[in-house]
Amino acid sequence: MTTPDTDADSDTDLLSAVRAGDTAAFGTLYERHRAAVRQFAFGLVRDPADVDDLVAETFAKVFATLRAGRGPLVAFRAYLNTTMRHVCYHRAKQDRRLEFTDDLTPYDEGEPYTDPALDRLERKYAAAAFRQLPPRWRDVLWQTEVEGTTPAELAPLMGLTPNAVAVLAHRAREGLRSLYLQQHVTVADHPECRWAGERLGGQVRGRLAARDAHRMRAHLSWCGECRVRLAEIREVDGFRHTPLRPRHHAGSHG
Repeated sequence: MTTPDTDADSDTDLLSAVRAGDTAAFGTLYERHRAAVRQFAFGLVRDPADVDDLVAETFAKVFATLRAGRGPLVAFRAYLNTTMRHVCYHRAKQDRRLEFTDDLTPYDEGEPYTDPALDRLERKYAAAAFRQLPPRWRDVLWQTEVEGTTPAELAPLMGLTPNAVAVLAHRAREGLRSLYLQQHVTVADHPECRWAGERLGGQVRGRLAARDAHRMRAHLSWCGECRVRLAEIREVDGFRHTPLRPRHHAGSHG
């Protein structure tokens, strides 16, 4: 009796088949992962009626990527979820630019409009970034940004001078910003692209070490796909400020 392949092995074979032009192989991947991806979509959208549309657009985008010879070699589910987050983010950003109305009076100077769906997604990204920070950075951000503690008040508790606390808080905010931007980077399959992708947030914020910055420049000189990813998160960086105040519901402290 033969031992059946694991899901991961089967996915790998199917991904290779899709790249080779086997459309039916993608149908198998779709049936295998649709339910889980659909469940993931419910956590991203405000209106449940948008779920099926988001799932369909995500699978279509991934299918086009695979047929072009790009996309994941393994970890198909993770790639789908990452792609869905990007699709959701860009759709929300586009939707907030559209307003169907016969009343033109709102177009004068006034309060800026914040799309709730986009704001919710941004907070998910910020919460995920906050959880990735070193504990000491999380502590200083929590105290200064959430609790409103001044560096002078915090210094004795941390065994630092007020100036050192201020420097630490600045580094923590920059670290959060870089990790926040990193949430917008789609997973890449090429090893060098994965290396670059993990550092694109730092590239945008100018936080790469000299050696990494040189390697990044060399990589970007020939990799158009990573240049596109870099342009996307630069757009995000200029689009709005990172939610730097971690909310109590966004992630646990410590």
